[in-house]
Amino acid sequence: MRLDRLLVYLRFARTRSAARAMIEGRSFRRNRKHVQRTSERIAIGDVLTLAVGGEVRIIEIVAIPKRRASPDLAKTFYCEYDRGINSGLDH
Repeated sequence: MRLDRLLVYLRFARTRSAARAMIEGRSFRRNRKHVQRTSERIAIGDVLTLAVGGEVRIIEIVAIPKRRASPDLAKTFYCEYDRGINSGLDH
């Protein structure tokens, strides 16, 4: 699945345009490498590092959703590690 669509389905972004802006801001890594394109394919087992809202969030994709899910259901598609690590952006 495309990264921009996945971010919308998992509720990290409201629209694909918003997801594209986040990705182009170089605030994402996939398996420790900077994401180059919004259309990059994401698969089960990929680890995404997201710098969102002054926090760094590390998630592993455990399932690919078929459509945008409710907030509670969206959380079942990924496993989150190290929530709330300070990214140093606020200093």
